[in-house]
Amino acid sequence: MLLPIKLQKDYTQNASGYQLKLPLNIETIIPEDDSVRLLSQFVEAMDLTDLYSTYERINSVSPRTLLKIVLYSYMNGDYSSRSMELNCRRDINFMFLLEGAPAPDHATFARFRSIHFAPCSKRILAEMSNALFDLGEVSGETIFIDGTKIEASANKYTFVWKKAVTKNQEKLLIKLADFVAECEQLYDIKIVYGSTIKMKHIKKLRKTQQLFQNGS
Repeated sequence: MLLPIKLQKDYTQNASGYQLKLPLNIETIIPEDDSVRLLSQFVEAMDLTDLYSTYERINSVSPRTLLKIVLYSYMNGDYSSRSMELNCRRDINFMFLLEGAPAPDHATFARFRSIHFAPCSKRILAEMSNALFDLGEVSGETIFIDGTKIEASANKYTFVWKKAVTKNQEKLLIKLADFVAECEQLYDIKIVYGSTIKMKHIKKLRKTQQLFQNGS
């Protein structure tokens, strides 16, 4: 005779040995200099009128709170909407940003990013950069390029790397300089460009070259 399989679904039945402990307020656990507090202050001070204008109706979690969670997740290198949902249930920093609101599901984060955040993301991120600049956290004098692979427009499965791009750019600049010198010699023209060759110079030389070739 087969015994019926009994699945245990109530996992609190075996938790009699656990006792609720203070502090109940998770804000007291987070250090005063934690980055999540700085991010929260930044977003609270931001003008999010354009973000709110993308909504017809606001649910239980405000757009400002969703923005905090998305930006904080991005700060930690996590771009997955499912991870955001999981962190809102498990991570005290995300719970701190929720301020007691229920944890949104991953679909809510996905809609927020694609429908509401995307149209005004450039202005919001620029405002954050300006705030960091005003605080002296960034100098604004240096641009950093990492080794991230970039999707090429030719094929969605084709990727280019920063080192290869830099190498090909150097070769292209040499070709452009040779092309300008050749055109000046062949067609007896002189382009005044100082120390910088701009795209308008190349277009002008291309047009001149085509006229000479058609005329011949």
